[in-house]
This record gives sequence, structure tokens and C-alpha cells, in this order.
Amino acid sequence: MKTAQDFMLEVPVLKFNDQITKARQILRDNRFREVYVVDAKKNLLGYIDLTDGLRVTATKSNVTVEGFVKEAPLVSPADPIEQVAITMRDYKTDSVAVVDSHQHLLGGVLLSDIFPVIISRNELHGTVSAYMTRDVTIASPTDTVQKIYTMIMESGFSAFPVVKKKRIVGLISRRDLIRTRRVQSVIAHHAHTTIEEVMSKDVVFIGPDETISSAAELLVKHDVSRLPVIDGDRIVGIVDRHDILTGLA
Repeated sequence: MKTAQDFMLEVPVLKFNDQITKARQILRDNRFREVYVVDAKKNLLGYIDLTDGLRVTATKSNVTVEGFVKEAPLVSPADPIEQVAITMRDYKTDSVAVVDSHQHLLGGVLLSDIFPVIISRNELHGTVSAYMTRDVTIASPTDTVQKIYTMIMESGFSAFPVVKKKRIVGLISRRDLIRTRRVQSVIAHHAHTTIEEVMSKDVVFIGPDETISSAAELLVKHDVSRLPVIDGDRIVGIVDRHDILTGLA
């Protein structure tokens, strides 16, 4: 039986009084969407995520991570990976903290690492339409980076399909906004740079009547976290790894 320990990674950590700019650098330069916060004894206090990393737009800031820390999803090293996946599903995170009985942080497990194993070991039934999120906000390639930043901050969504003349031409996400220092400067100075320059243009999508197992296979094959759902020339939803995990018992 595969357990959390089999997939556990050494993860970067933050202290309570570390500056948010340090968190932003970790999130920008690594594949993590969450960073865990610990005390001096490395006991887990919580986590911050990509959205938190975007909240302070100044390139230099004395703001610390203290005001952004949220309760972290956690598992023990011996927990089976199905339980690990369910924990991430319930918290809507892309990682989970692995702790000992004293809440001492041992490492982390990434959803992207266990997802291929999860879907290979569990049967998924039904169509994409039964699992997808139907509340979709669409962006235009002429929208400014500042507008998308505001949408992310206010909506709680982490990505938006980009549509031009009824055709999907890209996807804009938190990762796209945080990955370059130039974009941070654009946000900080309310510049009018459009998202066409920074959005991801290679978009994989799926139809609502296709099987959810096909969606899972596409996510693994292309190593992406979400798929726009297209019906004819309309975007009718988005299906991501967390949606697919709802099929687990």
C-alpha cells in the first residue's frame, strides 16, 4: 500500500515573521502552490498560497506572512495516498503537510505527484458534466493584468479561460501572474499591460459528454491542473484535479 511517506518531499518553509516577499519568491521559483509556516521548533502553524503571495504587490515590503496564515491540511506518514488525496480535495489545496504526532513538520506531498497513481488505482465513473464546475468567469486577451489580478483577489478563482471571437485562445492563472517580476511591477503600478503577453496559450480542453476518466488521463498526459470544458463553441465549465477526486469514496 502506497502511503504519504512514499511521496513525501522536503519542502521550503517560512517562519511567522518572514516577509511576504520571501514567500512570493519561493512560490515564483518553485512548483509549489502552497508554502508551510512553522515556529522555531518546526512545529506546523499553517500555510500561505499563491493568492497570498500576490496580495502584496510591492517588490520590497516589510509585511510579514503572519496575517496570511491559514489552517493547513495535514496527514501522517503512514496515511494511504487515497486519504492524502481526499484531504487535499477537502481543503482545495495542491499539497498536504506531513507531520508527526507532535505536529512537527516532516515534509509535504504534492497532488501532482500522487494524482497519476490515484487515478490508476481507482475506477472513475460518469461524464465530465457530472463533475465539472459550471460557474466559469471568462477573460479576454485584451483584459489588463491589473483587471485579472483584481478578479483573482475578489473571486477566489485561481484561473480563467481566455476567449477571443468565441474561441478559447489561452488560460490565465495565478501562476502566470506571479512567475515574472515584470508582471509584479505592472500590478504594483496599475499599468495597462494586457494578459495576452503572459497567459498560457497551449490549452487542452474536453467536452462535457466525455468520460471523467478521459479528463483525468488528459490532466496526467499534459501535466496540467485543469481543463476548460467546451460544448460546440461555448465554454460550459472547468474540470480540475479536485473535481475528479470527488469520485473517490
